[in-house]
Amino acid sequence: MAIVLLTLTSLTLPNPTWGFFAHRRINRLSVFILPPEMVGFYKKNIGYLTEAAVNPDRRRFILPDEAPRHYIDLDHFGDSAQYKVPQYWDSAVSKYSEDTLKAHGILPWHIVKTYYRLKDAMMIRDPAAILRLSADLGHYIGDAHVPLHTTVNYNGQRTGQEGIHAFWESRLPELFSDDYDFFVGKAKYIEHPQTATWNAILGAHRVVDSVLQEEKKLGAQMGNKKYSFESRGMQTQKVYSQEYAAAYHRIVGQMVERQMRAAIHLTGSIWYTAWVNAGQPDLQALIVEVPSEAELQERRSVLQDWKGQQKKIRDHE
Repeated sequence: MAIVLLTLTSLTLPNPTWGFFAHRRINRLSVFILPPEMVGFYKKNIGYLTEAAVNPDRRRFILPDEAPRHYIDLDHFGDSAQYKVPQYWDSAVSKYSEDTLKAHGILPWHIVKTYYRLKDAMMIRDPAAILRLSADLGHYIGDAHVPLHTTVNYNGQRTGQEGIHAFWESRLPELFSDDYDFFVGKAKYIEHPQTATWNAILGAHRVVDSVLQEEKKLGAQMGNKKYSFESRGMQTQKVYSQEYAAAYHRIVGQMVERQMRAAIHLTGSIWYTAWVNAGQPDLQALIVEVPSEAELQERRSVLQDWKGQQKKIRDHE
């Protein structure tokens, strides 16, 4: 009995992340909303896009600069954050300093930065970069739709609700997303990716209080029914019970489904927008003929020269 008790007390809740399951599903389903000119290339590589959806989370354990790319503590900047925090990176750095921004998350700016990198990759028709950056974008856009990625109290650590992060973004999708309606419509061209990104984050942030308060009330009502133990592979883990998860899922209504649907649509739409703004390159051709590294290097040089000329023109306007 002593051994059993030691085993049980050593168990922990799953790691706090939108969940490999949800990230993979978001990237995979985003492929199917693309226009015919894009969908062939993306479907051909759907296995990579699905698996690589979790690469940014894997990099968090290797690259020190990776973690701030996954969140933004909007409430650190006060109740009027949406009006006070500049949407453009240079303006935000001028107002708060780069160190301050990185300390509280740079998610919206990094999404836009990755979007521009994807557009560049499409302009030079670099298939490996297109796929890598598309997968990364899907991940960061997924994070932007998680309410707890927008608050200092990201894991309920300030309100005695430790573990709620993984509960909301991992446990609930794993249990209930098979019943979600993922027909989100076709990808749409986005005139201002910066604004669309911020709108997604602000929308997620508006429901933070509901996420936390409803779980707090339910926990007080259900008491020891909150947790259970489940076997996963060779391990037994302490998890939020299915009964508790179902009750909370009913209380918050379609919140998780709505956020996943929005993440899918924005991901596909940002991919589509990058392709349009890159001049609508023939992605289908990249399936059968991959350019050599020498060809790609020449294209990169041409692109950089063009950007330099554009900057000179703007500087003299």
